Amino acid sequence: MSRRVRGLTLIELMIAMLIGVVLILGLVQVFAASRSAYMLSEGMSRVQENGRFGLDYLQRDIRMVGHFGCVNDQAHMAISPQGLVSLFGAHPGLDFFTSVQGYEADGTAPGAGLAISETPAVGGTAYSPTLPAEIAAATTNRINGSDIIALRFLAAEGVPVTAIEGTPDTPVFRFDPARWDVLRSGADNPGLFGVADCISSVVFQAAAVDSGSGSVTAGSTQSFNASSVFTRVFTEGQATLHRAESVVFYVGRNDQGQPSLYRVRFTAGPSGALVAQRQELVEGIENMQLLYGVDRQLDPTRPADGFIDRLMVASGVQAAATPAREAWRRVGAVQIGLLAVSPQRATAVQGDDTHRPSALGVTYTVPDDGRYRTVYESTIAMRNRLYGN
Repeated sequence: MSRRVRGLTLIELMIAMLIGVVLILGLVQVFAASRSAYMLSEGMSRVQENGRFGLDYLQRDIRMVGHFGCVNDQAHMAISPQGLVSLFGAHPGLDFFTSVQGYEADGTAPGAGLAISETPAVGGTAYSPTLPAEIAAATTNRINGSDIIALRFLAAEGVPVTAIEGTPDTPVFRFDPARWDVLRSGADNPGLFGVADCISSVVFQAAAVDSGSGSVTAGSTQSFNASSVFTRVFTEGQATLHRAESVVFYVGRNDQGQPSLYRVRFTAGPSGALVAQRQELVEGIENMQLLYGVDRQLDPTRPADGFIDRLMVASGVQAAATPAREAWRRVGAVQIGLLAVSPQRATAVQGDDTHRPSALGVTYTVPDDGRYRTVYESTIAMRNRLYGN
């Protein structure tokens, strides 16, 4: 009689289990490799996106430096009597006579090393030149070791002045009310304006704005105004009204403890107090380094000739001429270096000496936290200062 075999022997069972374990381990390895590749790709994508947007924000405003109507600030400074007039007092946030002003974080000149921390410290870095109290108070979350830049200009698009009423001390500038959105763009209740023609420019705070009828009345007596009296005469049909912009860019720590690129916008409503609006622009910007392209002609008695033949840190520009404002007027380009970091681990080990990113000569020591980091650099020409125009 034949015997039927039922079940598996112990050896067969062990062989089957071994084959199953090998297959599962292979699947786990494939999954782990796929997950690592995804995390790295995601980290690189986020870093590229943040770096691109960070440079775009900076480029857009830096290119506007020196824009004061159809004649830039260099030309306005050169004529006599001086064509650029600011009614604002000694407020660093509204120093329109210095269209660009940099602040170098001590210990971050080219050739220096800078340690990047997983938990960035804030507020402890000294700057050269010294960071003004008004800007320091608006950037209390600034991360140590990162440079700061302040920019002033008139908005790119303005509206023609159709009529000028009132008195020379308190002029009323009228415009087509259908163009109000041009002046309001990016600001809910603008009160800082500039009126310009091809001879003069005056930046001022409005005492009142009537968007319905299309009028801006000068003569505000707010405390940050040194004067409310216009000393230049404008002609209707030849003058243009612009919104005045004063912004500061820096790297700060956000509410989640992560680094971000920030912009502070100094603004005020009509007859309102000066306000520093802090705006988080792009997350994942860990450090910013800046160098300034300075004109070959540094003699304050002679106009800039448009040849940018040297790069300086902010402290170098500050000491290049007397008064320092004259040196900053000779800045025609800015080099930017941004260190961007992924928000999450990206399986990239970068904490050893084999990979030390650098930006504009500053070498970073980064933590071994598995986050992807890279540097983005760009040189931005100030188009309103090209060729000494």
